[in-house]
Amino acid sequence: MAKQPMLKFVDIERDMPKKRAADDRNKDYNEIYAAFAEAKAEEQASRCSQCGVPYCQSHCPLHNNIPDWLNLTATGRLKEAYEVSQATNTFPEICGRICPQDRLCEGNCVIEQSGHGTVTIGSVEKYITDTAWENGWVQPASPSVERAESVGIIGAGPGGLAAADMLRRAGVQVTVYDRYDRSGGLLTYGIPGFKLEKDVVMRRNEQLEKGGVTFKLNCEVGKDITFEDIRKAHDAVIIATGVYKSRDLQGPGAGSAGIVKALDYLTASNRLSFGDTVPEIESGELNAKGKKVVVIGGGDTAMDCVRTAIRQGADSVKCLYRRDRDNMPGSQRETQNAEEEGVIFEWLAAPKGFQGDPVNGVVVQRMRLGQPDASGRRSPEVIEGSDYVEEADLVIKALGFEPEDLPTLWGQKDLEVTRWGTVKAEFTTGKTDLDGVYAVGDIVRGASLVVWAIRDGRDCAEAILKNFDAKTAIAAE
Repeated sequence: MAKQPMLKFVDIERDMPKKRAADDRNKDYNEIYAAFAEAKAEEQASRCSQCGVPYCQSHCPLHNNIPDWLNLTATGRLKEAYEVSQATNTFPEICGRICPQDRLCEGNCVIEQSGHGTVTIGSVEKYITDTAWENGWVQPASPSVERAESVGIIGAGPGGLAAADMLRRAGVQVTVYDRYDRSGGLLTYGIPGFKLEKDVVMRRNEQLEKGGVTFKLNCEVGKDITFEDIRKAHDAVIIATGVYKSRDLQGPGAGSAGIVKALDYLTASNRLSFGDTVPEIESGELNAKGKKVVVIGGGDTAMDCVRTAIRQGADSVKCLYRRDRDNMPGSQRETQNAEEEGVIFEWLAAPKGFQGDPVNGVVVQRMRLGQPDASGRRSPEVIEGSDYVEEADLVIKALGFEPEDLPTLWGQKDLEVTRWGTVKAEFTTGKTDLDGVYAVGDIVRGASLVVWAIRDGRDCAEAILKNFDAKTAIAAE
C-alpha cells in the first residue's frame, strides 16, 4: 500500500526557514530568511491536510490553488507545482516573500485553527518559484499569434506589470509608461531589499522586455506626455499609477527640517542599493546614521522605515503608534523582526507637535483605546496631561498614502473619481466611464496589498481581451 504523502501535520511540527541572527542581518539589506532545501520544502508541504474546503485558497486574493501545489511539492513534482502556482499568480516568487501570509492564507489554515501550527505556505511558494528560475522553467511571453491591438499601461507597479504579462502572452502589443527610471513601482523603490531583494524584481522586468513589452521610463504623464496622446496611440489604456501622495502630520512644528516622508526615505535607500549616487543620503537629509530616529505609523511602511534606519546605523530607532500592538495594521511578523533588530515600539503614543527646526524632539501624547470606530477597531483617545518629549534628529512620516489628483494633473475632468480621490472603476474589470480606459490596483482600492494589485491587473487584462475578441467577432460578421 502506497504511503500517504500528506496529512503529516500530526507528526511533523511547523518549521520556517531559518532566520539570520539579528546582529548579523541588521547590518545589510540581504533577505533575512534562508531558503528551504528540497527535503525541508517537501516535509513542510506534506503537513497540508488537503481539506475539502481550503480556506487558505479562499482567503488568498488570487485564489491560488495552494493545496494542489503543496501536494505536488510534497511528492517531488516541482515543475508541475510551479505551473499550478504560475497559473493564477503572475509573480509567485514576489508574493512568497512579501505577502502578509499571517493575515491571509496561513492565518486561515485549518490545521492552524486546530492548534497544530499553519503550513508554511509563503516559504514553500518562494521555494517553488526560485527553483523554477534556477531550472529555466520560467519563460518570457512567446505568443503563437501576434495581435494588432495595443494597450498602454500607465504605471510599472505590480498591477500594471501583471496586466502587461497577461496581455503580451495573448499577443497584444503592450507599452508601459512610468515616471521612474526602473520599472517595478513600489517593488523596486518602496520595499527594502531585506524583504525583497532587487534582483528578484529586475529579472521579472527583464523577462517582460524579452517577451516583447515596451517600457517608456522617466516618462511622467501630464508632463512628458499627455494622457490624450496615450489614448490616441492605443486601443485601450490601463491606469495603474498606485497612490504616492503621503498623508501629512499636523501640529506645531510639523514643517520643520528633519521631518521627512517615508517614501522619499525608502526610495533614497533603495537607490543606494542599486549603486546610484543619492545626494540626500550623502548630505544626511535621508540618512539615519548616528541619529535618534522616530518613525510615526503602524503599518508595513513604518516597519520598512524602522528596519532601514537600523541598517543605516541610527543611534536609536523608536516607532510611535497611537493604538496598541493588537490593533496595528502592519504584519505581526514584521513587528517581531523589527524588535529583534533593535527597534523600540511606543504603543498608544501619538505626536502632538515638534520641537526645533531642524527638529530635535517630538511632543508625544499618551493614548487609551475607547469605543470601536467605523473600521471596527477601538478609537484612540488622548490621556490629558500625559505629554512628554521624545528626542529625535530624524522623524519619518509613515501615515499611509493617498491618490494624487489625476483629473487635474492630466487635464482629464471627465475621469471620474470617488470622494477619496481614487479612480471610479467597475468591479472585476477595472472599466471606467471613459471609453477604452481601465484602472487597477491602489489607484482604485486605495493603499492596499501587492497581491490585490496583481489580482486587479489580471482581471483587467482578461476583460480587455474579451472586449477585443468581441469587437473582432462583430467586425467579421
